[in-house]
Parts: sequence; structure tokens; C-alpha cells
Amino acid sequence: MPARPAASKEPSRCPWGEAPDIYRAYHDTEWGVPVHDDRRLFELLVLETFQAGLSWLTILKKREAFRRAFLDFDAERVARMTPARVERLLQDPGIVRNRAKVEATVANARAFLAVQESEGSFDAYSWSFVDGRPVQNRWRSLAELPPKTPMAEGWSKDLKRRGFRFVGPTVVYAHAQATGMVNDHLVSCFRHAECARLA
Repeated sequence: MPARPAASKEPSRCPWGEAPDIYRAYHDTEWGVPVHDDRRLFELLVLETFQAGLSWLTILKKREAFRRAFLDFDAERVARMTPARVERLLQDPGIVRNRAKVEATVANARAFLAVQESEGSFDAYSWSFVDGRPVQNRWRSLAELPPKTPMAEGWSKDLKRRGFRFVGPTVVYAHAQATGMVNDHLVSCFRHAECARLA
């Protein structure tokens, strides 16, 4: 009688990435992967801005609606949005209809373009805060993960000086985690080693 195949074992993940499926997919393929594309950096900055005070699950579920609303996260086009366009977005049930955050996104697009102009790219600017290489943390439990760090506090202050809104140190640190500037997967998570190899 042939041997029965061994049951496939799920890899160990950060607890927050276990469920639901949309979290698992995001955890397994995106979170902590170094991002160097300015459009993707703008996308994640927009999403983190809207996440402030809400759950990340809410934002992930609305991600495609945000993509449509903010013109495929093209900062140049978002920067040209008129007050009339903002009013239309505030009627869109697919996104988070928060006037301050919608208006902040337009202002942030303009500030984003100014950074590109002065620094060459938002990528070069943002990664300069970690000396161009991901910080490799070695957390063993979620309780160890900080909500912000001195790096995030300094970066937040500089972004605000440049005219960005909704970029407090907690939002900025979440952005750094999402874009792989810091590797905050737990050491027990299979993605920790995989993301470390991408550094």
C-alpha cells in the first residue's frame, strides 16, 4: 500500500498575518519587502494616511477603490485635483470619506513632487533615513514592536516641515514597515529571513 503523502504544514507567520486571507496575502507578499519605486511609495503613503485611526484591514479592503479615486496613485495627477474633484471623491462610498484626509492626499502629492524635484526621487529621500539599507530587527513577539522610533520621529518632523499632513511618527513608522525600510517580521516568521535576503 503506498504511503500517504504528509499533510502540508503552513509556515509560521507573524500572528497578525494569519487571517483573514487578505491579511495573509499582504503579509506574505508585500509587507516588509523593500520598495524603491516612487509610485508604490506614494501609494503606500496615501494608504497609511487614510489608515490613521482606522484598521489596516479596512484600508486593504478599499485598496482598489482608492486606486481608482486617486488615479492609480499618480502623484502628478493627484496634485492637480481641483476642489470640485475633491467634492466628488467625498461622495464615493468605496473610499474613506474623510475630508481632511482627502485634502491631505492632494497636499501630500504636491509635497511629494517637491521632494522629487529637490532630492531626485522620493525613494532616495526616504531611504536616506535608514542609510539606504533596511533595518533588520529581531523581535520575538508582537509586544516588542515599537509604535514609533527616533528615526520615525525625525522623518515625521522633516515631512511636516515640507508640507506633508497626517504624517505623525506612528504613521511614518508604519510606512517604513510596509516599504521594507525596517524588517519587523518576527524572527519566528518565515518572511523574516526572506525579507532579510532582499536587503
